[in-house]
Amino acid sequence: MTIYGMPLLLALVSTSMAADPVIVASKRFTESYVLAEIATRSLRTDGLPAEHRQGMGGTIILWEALRTGQIGVYAEYTGTIAEEILKDPELVSPDAIRAELAKSGVGMSGELGFNNTYALVMRREMAERLGIRRISDLRQHPQLKFGLTHEFLNRRDGWAPLSALYGLATSEIRGIDHGIGYEALRSGATDIKDAYSTDAKIAEHNLVALEDDLHFFPQYKAVFLYRLSLSPDGVSALRRLEGTLDEGRMIRLNAEAERTKDYSRAADLYFTGATDGATRHTPEALSHKLLRWTSRHLQLAGISLLLAVVVGVPLGILASRGGAFGHTILAVTGVVQTIPSLALLALLVPLPFFGISARTAIAALFLYGLLPIVRNTASGLQDIAQPIRESAIALGLTPAARLRKIYLPMASRTILAGIKTSAVINVGTATLAALIGAGGLGEPIISGLNLNDHATILQGAIPAAVLALLVQWSFDLLDRLLIPKGLRI
Repeated sequence: MTIYGMPLLLALVSTSMAADPVIVASKRFTESYVLAEIATRSLRTDGLPAEHRQGMGGTIILWEALRTGQIGVYAEYTGTIAEEILKDPELVSPDAIRAELAKSGVGMSGELGFNNTYALVMRREMAERLGIRRISDLRQHPQLKFGLTHEFLNRRDGWAPLSALYGLATSEIRGIDHGIGYEALRSGATDIKDAYSTDAKIAEHNLVALEDDLHFFPQYKAVFLYRLSLSPDGVSALRRLEGTLDEGRMIRLNAEAERTKDYSRAADLYFTGATDGATRHTPEALSHKLLRWTSRHLQLAGISLLLAVVVGVPLGILASRGGAFGHTILAVTGVVQTIPSLALLALLVPLPFFGISARTAIAALFLYGLLPIVRNTASGLQDIAQPIRESAIALGLTPAARLRKIYLPMASRTILAGIKTSAVINVGTATLAALIGAGGLGEPIISGLNLNDHATILQGAIPAAVLALLVQWSFDLLDRLLIPKGLRI
């Protein structure tokens, strides 16, 4: 039976493996989204299932996800690979870079055809008025305000070594999101920001890129990084994209994405311009996207809340007994609550079992939802009057029976209030799950921030707010159904 059943087993395994899509990831800026859309479309054209996970984070997060096999492909730049990933600026030849990447099970395509170097940009009017053309000219103007992306502030080829080489001193430097940084520059809140040379926003906002006169920035040739386990057809699909994008064409694609607020339209422009008779991609309907985002959001918030209730109520019961153990429980859950949610996600990503996945988001939301449940359960039980406790003992009930039949029902309103608070917190905090590719209503919010498009932001923000209100109303209804009437008066 084993011998005859083997072909069927192999067929089932093959089908299961074939059904797993190649995960194509992108960073949180327009060009990365566009290149990921192009790679996804190219893979699908060759019959490979592929899925684009938008805006999953910065360089190190995506590299770790690729290295550990949680994603299959993402667009990167040679200068970033050498400086940030391999931490060896001397690696300049493609063969040398490939040899180092192969040690981590990662391959690299050929160059796509353009160099997207870093640049410092400022408003053209200000640059002309102050006579600034080169980065070294900034030494004469320490009063200028810098708004730099957080990644650039901490990169090995970023602000610290750049300012040291050029001898720059400034009175004000603030970290700011890449997309929002352009709006801050336009409004005058900042004077200078870091940018990518192929950013369409440079021309759109009438900015000028300052000359890197000391040649600090290395070459940032665009390539695709992929798992070496990717199928030969997948590698061929990526290799077909080599040399097809010069700088001017990439700028036009970026501009199309930002004009239409749709990254797939930029991919359409790439393929219709490169292939005769190419079919246009049909954009996903907003109603379908809202359903997909909302269902994932509810999944993340619901599972994490259920886990928080299952763990938090027993911990609250233990904490209600006081003593060192009870105080320790409250202290630990309180400390977890003080960790910024984004930092908590980042701390969980490198751990085994978690990584770039919904599991990480659920674990973070679970930890965040514990404190209100634990604290309210403990407070509700501790607030039960002493005469009621004495009466329960006088009835001859065992400690377990007293807890189940008297104490928990008496504290039920307070406990349910804690669960309601935890649920509302989870619905709001779950928007950050999109930062690690876990989906949910954070997807349009992050994309809208990148595009500086309020309508796209509201596609995620309004449903999230409505969900929070629905959750609150649902718990108000549960309050009427579950809480004894005498306790509600």
